[in-house]
Amino acid sequence: MAPATPRVVVKVDLKKRPWEQEQPLHNRWHPEIQPVGEVKAGEFFRVEMVDWTGGAVKDDDSAEDIKSLDLSTVHYLSGPIKVVDEEGVAAKPGDLLAVEICNLGPLPGDEWGFTASFDRENGGGFLTDHFPCATKAIWYFEGIYAYSPQIPGVRFPGLTHPGIIGTAPSKELLRIWNERERQLEESGLSSLTLCEVVHQRPLANLPIAKGCLLGNMEEGTPEWERIAKEAARTIPGRENGGNCDIKNLSRGSKIYLPVFVEGANLSTGDMHFSQGDGEISFCGAIEMSGFLELKCEIIRNGMKEYLTPMGPTPLHVNPIFEIGPVEPRFSEWLVFEGISVDETGRQHYLDATVAYKRAVLNAIDYLFKFGYSKEQVYLLLSCCPCEGRISGIVDSPNALATLAIPTSIFDQDIRPKTQKVPAGPRIVRKPDVMKSTYDGKLETTRNPSSSSYS
Repeated sequence: MAPATPRVVVKVDLKKRPWEQEQPLHNRWHPEIQPVGEVKAGEFFRVEMVDWTGGAVKDDDSAEDIKSLDLSTVHYLSGPIKVVDEEGVAAKPGDLLAVEICNLGPLPGDEWGFTASFDRENGGGFLTDHFPCATKAIWYFEGIYAYSPQIPGVRFPGLTHPGIIGTAPSKELLRIWNERERQLEESGLSSLTLCEVVHQRPLANLPIAKGCLLGNMEEGTPEWERIAKEAARTIPGRENGGNCDIKNLSRGSKIYLPVFVEGANLSTGDMHFSQGDGEISFCGAIEMSGFLELKCEIIRNGMKEYLTPMGPTPLHVNPIFEIGPVEPRFSEWLVFEGISVDETGRQHYLDATVAYKRAVLNAIDYLFKFGYSKEQVYLLLSCCPCEGRISGIVDSPNALATLAIPTSIFDQDIRPKTQKVPAGPRIVRKPDVMKSTYDGKLETTRNPSSSSYS
């Protein structure tokens, strides 16, 4: 007998705003956000999701929606979903929730996505000191392939995946998150030398009532006000999984999530058609609405059995991921190297972040020579199937990072050539990505060796 059609546990209507959905969405992590559905272990079920901004970014010719995006509202997640075993007994704290991704993709009729970089003073990104303006590129899907009118000459297969999938934190884990992230925010820049060369702000995204969506809780009630002040933002990945942004979590993958509350309360969202390692522009994958078809199993007492805490409490654990067999195949790559020396020439000690920034900047400036604007390359490296690696972490003083780009995604040969290139003006591809103005006063970093920086 053929397997049953997956049961739709969470359905979304893309014509409605996130807070108007029949099954309420949420954009915070908190143990008291109630489940909107229940599944049994082994059941084949489907979850639909809005894009991470809830439809705030449009398929148009402007980046103003990116510039003015209210980041207090994101990410919009579908769930929570309570998970029980075959006898109806809920997952318990200390269990592991094994979540298998059986199928996924864009929602029918909404086969497009976007990649963007935020304004330096509203979100920023990995290279916000080099690219302070908000930018946007639209991508259209043709089966497994994506192309963008704003970045012509590029087409690649996507490795579609959920940016966020996680379980609800317990009250104690939530307290740990808020305390350590508040300490980071309150200590300021003085204790963090890396902030001098990686300019993304804020340092942490602390609980805030503004923009808060808490499922079926009624806004304005005393309960809502209390939870809104405690509930964790969904921006970073944490012990519960969350915003891991692992681009290889596609069909056939399995995620082993720690369970901290009864029923696990599984949530997911932030669907990506494709992403480059690091998602460097912050709004950096091809963001889209979409669906997941999943199966869950409960591994009783799995946290103690398989996860060793790396911290002072049994809650300081992290998920395990089993990558599926489906991915694009590329045989030729151009690899760019970076070391932990910043743009001023200053040496840093085994700093992998500085090294990766150097590798990305090297790739951007290289592809600039082939007719792309630097903003086009910045967004492209955020969403194309490029591979980032920490290649060296012990050879003092330089950490070494690499960024490998598949050459077949371009319609031209981007390798260095032995023949002399004819002299003449550089031809810039048109059109370019959409850009807004930068109205702030912060200084922009420029490459002193570059003759032109767009």
